[in-house]
Amino acid sequence: MLLTAVEPFGRNSLNSAWEACRLVAEDPPSGLELEVVQLPCVFGDSIAALRKEILRTDPELVVATGQGGSRPDITIERVAINLDDAQGPDNKGNQPIDSPIAPDGPAAYFSSLPVKTCTTAVLEAGIPASLSHTAGTFLCNHIAYGLAHLIATEFPHLRGGFVHVPFTPAQAADRERRPSMASATAAEALRVVLITASTTDRDEDAVTGRSGPKSWLSRLRK
Repeated sequence: MLLTAVEPFGRNSLNSAWEACRLVAEDPPSGLELEVVQLPCVFGDSIAALRKEILRTDPELVVATGQGGSRPDITIERVAINLDDAQGPDNKGNQPIDSPIAPDGPAAYFSSLPVKTCTTAVLEAGIPASLSHTAGTFLCNHIAYGLAHLIATEFPHLRGGFVHVPFTPAQAADRERRPSMASATAAEALRVVLITASTTDRDEDAVTGRSGPKSWLSRLRK
């Protein structure tokens, strides 16, 4: 399994998703062979680096993560769109506007993770989570779409998707009225996602967080 996050960018001295991924790397889920890597916060380069890591590690599953500074909870992305429309520059000063990520690609891809099942599993672990239908139009969506396009065009054996992580408390303290989540809590949520996605590829037919089967994590821990 491959778990990724992006390097710090903009005014951020750290990236909340990378902080969570580092903790997962230090204490990975039992029984899973896991590689954790950091991607550059650069349009184009991030997808190229992701492709290189897929070739290097030959994973069965890829979970890409990103910092969601306005998100109050762990958000599991269902859709990635073929659009870069950056409100600010990346770490090399690039700021694409109204540009396709893959000119030959479809307008959007759905995640190949069991997104509802993963969301419910995180909620059942006692961690705030929700299903999201937009990853924005900055680097997070860029990587989410890039991953899906790589799966569709080069690595059909792969499954993968994207998860947003809220600011850390330290980041939120530097910004007025921003939600946050401790890195240890976010890391546990990512472990739940990894375990759940590695255990099933079937998604539950239920309103996420309201009903559905017991999480795969709880079944494994019995």
